[in-house]
Amino acid sequence: MLDISKDIHSLSDFKRNTSEFLEQMRGSGHPVVLTINGKAELVVQDALSYQKLLDRVDELEALEGIKRGLADVEAGRVTPLRQFEREFREKRGLPSRSR
Repeated sequence: MLDISKDIHSLSDFKRNTSEFLEQMRGSGHPVVLTINGKAELVVQDALSYQKLLDRVDELEALEGIKRGLADVEAGRVTPLRQFEREFREKRGLPSRSR
């Protein structure tokens, strides 16, 4: 969680005290928002926390896909496997599978 009293700083301050900011980010896991002329312009985050964020986004996207799939099944928007396979093979010019 971002703490605006500790995690928003000017770019100039960040440049002057980079090592202290890196230590703070590693310890807290929080990003630092950097301002230029008083306006938020950049977000800096340690690599481990950023990777965790990317992993979480991937998980959420997968869950959303599963929810959409389940909603399609409930709504009857499904295609039987044999029909899908036949259409897939025809569309790509693949030979029929022997059973």
